Amino acid sequence: MSDARSRVPNLEIFPADKEADQALLAGLADWCDRYTPLVALDGEDGLMLDISGCAHLFGGETSLIDDLIIRLKGQGFTAKAAIADTAAAAWAFARYSNGGVVVSGEHRIGLETLPLAALRLELALVGELSRTGLKQIRDLIGRPRAPLVNRFGSDLMRRLDLALGNEKTSICPRLPVPACMAERRFAEPIVYEEDIRRTILSLATRLSERLEERNEGIRAVELILFRVDGALSRLMVGTSRPVRTPVRILDLFTEKLQTLGDELDAGFGFDLIRLGAIEVQRLDPAQIDMAGETLAQDDLACLIDRLGARLGMAQVARFLPQDTHLPERRTAEVPAALVKEDAFLWSGETRPGAEAPIERPIRLFERPEPVETIAAVPEGPPLRFRWRKALHEITRVEGPERIAAEWWRQEPDTPTRDYYRVEDDTGLRFWLYREGLYGREVENPRWYMHGIFP
Repeated sequence: MSDARSRVPNLEIFPADKEADQALLAGLADWCDRYTPLVALDGEDGLMLDISGCAHLFGGETSLIDDLIIRLKGQGFTAKAAIADTAAAAWAFARYSNGGVVVSGEHRIGLETLPLAALRLELALVGELSRTGLKQIRDLIGRPRAPLVNRFGSDLMRRLDLALGNEKTSICPRLPVPACMAERRFAEPIVYEEDIRRTILSLATRLSERLEERNEGIRAVELILFRVDGALSRLMVGTSRPVRTPVRILDLFTEKLQTLGDELDAGFGFDLIRLGAIEVQRLDPAQIDMAGETLAQDDLACLIDRLGARLGMAQVARFLPQDTHLPERRTAEVPAALVKEDAFLWSGETRPGAEAPIERPIRLFERPEPVETIAAVPEGPPLRFRWRKALHEITRVEGPERIAAEWWRQEPDTPTRDYYRVEDDTGLRFWLYREGLYGREVENPRWYMHGIFP
């Protein structure tokens, strides 16, 4: 440090912060999504991009790499990049040469003059190879492989094969790759929400056409807004059923934008907007009703999607019936997006000849509350009861309705219950039950309040 200060008196020194460096590198990886969705972190100071099929969008590979370097320099970064036929070769050229675009098919010639460290070998192995006279990659090419493997290990030849393209490899993107996507670049950045919505509708229309060809619909779609200063915003919405109607997709993002409000900072504007289908599902054409209108389940799915866009899909739940007798277990709360079809929904219809359903309270307590009761006989209905310090005189009573746990569950700690629907002298109606059969399961049955009728 003292030597450095003697050479550069105004040198500023700060303690290293690896977590901040990794966060900055992750932010740069997000920003590089403007070039390709296949972006991976490469160590602590590099990024790897798979630009296959993307270079023509920027006028070719040279224009792409020039645009990337210029933009990074404008953000205050010093970077070097290289494009080659293999990921290992691109890594080598970016770190041990001047970078740039290596003509396809000629990366082998360019690699020959690079040092062995360009193969991403360990420093100890590089030093050992150097002591035997092997210093450049050309010194390995064409030599018998068996002696080198026996002396230096198989990783040496594997690294060489990766660089030359003899062994195939692929990068591991840090974010899920959209099944299909559509994007639009702007010569002049846009800042107004109305322009963003029009762009979303246009992109959703293009996305819908591609999905229709594949008989697929969207279950999760992501909107990425790239700012001119390098920052970006990601907005994700999900759907309870696969959809591909452009207006429907626009409505979901409109709800999302309204929720964000001022949190979505356009800065000096967005110069690129991308819409990607993160999760898709098969969606075959469906017959609409005779009036040409949507079905009731479509309206319900639309409501769930709008609530999910505003509150988050995990916050929107539905109750599904369960195959059990105990009232507190009759329903299960699950995310509404997981309910696939109406086969799981409640039905108010009864089969011909079936008994009418027994009335149940609208408000059911999650945990029954104990009450003090007075009854004429231990196994009879209550005459009065005290609940929450208030005394209630019973004028009408209906019951008992006996409910017990299923025998196959083998739950000895769940006694039989006798439920009563009661009404007090003020007209209030309650749902009480006595826990345990008198003289057979318990000696002193206890009473509980389980619900309230309207």
